[in-house]
Amino acid sequence: MSDETHESPGELPLEGAGQRLRRAREEAGLTVEQVAAETRIPLRHLEVIEAGDFEALPARTYAIGFSRTYAKAVGLDPSDIARQVREETGAARVHEPVRSSSFEPGDPARVPTRGLAWLSALAALLLIAGGFAYFRDYFFPGAGPGPIAVPQEADRASQQADAGREAPARQPDAAAGPVVFTALEDETWVKFYDANGDQLMQKRMAEGETYTVPADAEGPLIWTGRPYALAITVGGRSVPKLSEVDEIVRDVPVSAEALLARAEAAEADDEDAGEGA
Repeated sequence: MSDETHESPGELPLEGAGQRLRRAREEAGLTVEQVAAETRIPLRHLEVIEAGDFEALPARTYAIGFSRTYAKAVGLDPSDIARQVREETGAARVHEPVRSSSFEPGDPARVPTRGLAWLSALAALLLIAGGFAYFRDYFFPGAGPGPIAVPQEADRASQQADAGREAPARQPDAAAGPVVFTALEDETWVKFYDANGDQLMQKRMAEGETYTVPADAEGPLIWTGRPYALAITVGGRSVPKLSEVDEIVRDVPVSAEALLARAEAAEADDEDAGEGA
């Protein structure tokens, strides 16, 4: 019996994703600070990942995205690490087609919009309504005029379909709206800059003061030590704050697309939490 339970020489016990990343870093002769400098992931987040405390990160998407980037830096398979992080955080397999394993924070273009889903549903309903109007005389012979009236019904259904397709086009696109930050407290220090490191604005904002991120800024980012004191709107729509706690956030994308994708990810996490409860 003792031979059956004896662990083979050199065989490692089962490790979590954080332990694997830490061991790979140590074998590569790198410090946590060096990995932070290379990946631009905050040091505190790297320490949380190595400890396996993924719940301490702002959202599950951050846990998966940061872990993938960390894995690339230390020579591990990013997809394998991302899969293990999903398992450790309890992410459901059915969500993987929507929240692809290639998604990382800062890449919101890969997140499908809800508007597209609504437009597809509307088109399907109009197609069903048009088909029913066209063939109703065959299924309900006494319900209306003869076949001569069928083209008129089809024309009306076609006009309704055209009107349905035009209506969403006239609605404002939230992603094209301005990104506005409003200080909720006095002496709120904040710095905005673009992907090239060029400064857009840096100051201590007074309570109620606003700043609109330039629409032509290339990959705008933010750096502040009081993210909880900054309210954010995109095209007039309120989106979640960058953080609700007193911490330093840096190199966080603040384009309209990035903020809306972050809001949708937060809503999806809330729905997952509600289903799990």
